Amino acid sequence: MSGLGPDPDAFAALLCDWCLEVQAGEQVVVHSTTLAAELVRALHRALLEREAWPLLRITPPGIGAEFYRHARARQLDGFAPLELAEMQGMDAWLRIDAPANVSELAGIDPALVLRVARARAAVFEARLARRWCGTLWPTAALAQQAGMSELDHAVFIERALLLDQPDPVAAWRELSARQAKVVERLSRVTEIRIEADGTDLRLRVDGRTWINSDGRRNMPSGEVFTGPHERSANGTIRFGVPSSARGAEVVGIELTFADGEVIAARADRGDEQLQAALATDPGARFLGELGIGTNTGIDRATGSTLLDEKIAGTVHLALGRSYPETGGVNKSALHWDVICDLRGGGRLTADGDPIVVDGALSV
Repeated sequence: MSGLGPDPDAFAALLCDWCLEVQAGEQVVVHSTTLAAELVRALHRALLEREAWPLLRITPPGIGAEFYRHARARQLDGFAPLELAEMQGMDAWLRIDAPANVSELAGIDPALVLRVARARAAVFEARLARRWCGTLWPTAALAQQAGMSELDHAVFIERALLLDQPDPVAAWRELSARQAKVVERLSRVTEIRIEADGTDLRLRVDGRTWINSDGRRNMPSGEVFTGPHERSANGTIRFGVPSSARGAEVVGIELTFADGEVIAARADRGDEQLQAALATDPGARFLGELGIGTNTGIDRATGSTLLDEKIAGTVHLALGRSYPETGGVNKSALHWDVICDLRGGGRLTADGDPIVVDGALSV
């Protein structure tokens, strides 16, 4: 490691060569805060060495909250045309989460955040149409959120990224091969059932495509996912892992589905954010994703959804937008992953056969 983070040059190489597969002449947009300067500099060097164009969009921490406090109606209900043009013209996009305060949006009206998300849907869709990846860089705020010292958190992140391995790219290739076996098994399945404390939910996945998420889109990754049939979810599920609704923590979410739609929803804490998210648009009350975490390097919840949804032995659902590559067709300005921990008594079965039992993958 360099300082309190993973080795920035090794991390940059992994992002360029495994995640984004950068080629000469490509335009790569990088979004982050100044707290990730060490990694950003390494990425700048790595992109130039690969004869690509690094387009750095680096802002001070907290600038997102400033937007909501000062923007006028024109800015809340639209977007800069140049931003859309950049999304449509780039070859790849990278976001590096590096916050100074993980709760910077906690004081912002959730309805305002969702209003902006709806207005920017075209920018979001344009970005998803290109190669993209989301990752993170250790900061004091993320360490505090995880309940770790900065050093312990940095070591944890290095392990989650597989940067503690002699050849990280080879390690991700091995994980990809293991997950391919899970995808092959689930591709023949009609019904998924999730059972745990306070949870009994059934969904149909027949005819849908399972995706091997091996670090190309999220880094770290370690999951397989699909888009369940939009009208198939029936039952109740409780999400014990805290989640973040655009900067505000939501704890103890419980959802009840009937024919795919959320008909009852509550949260032990952050219920206002939950209800606002479900009111985003009609598609927000339906599921866009079902995922199974496989990353054994992530063994505890940290408060970061990017990490927590990959914990081996967990399952997550996303309210809102489907990923078209799965065959899902749900449309929404929302895509919010919420996580159910199956370690310690839960299980996921596929047409009655065990896939995850007490957190252990049986495929």
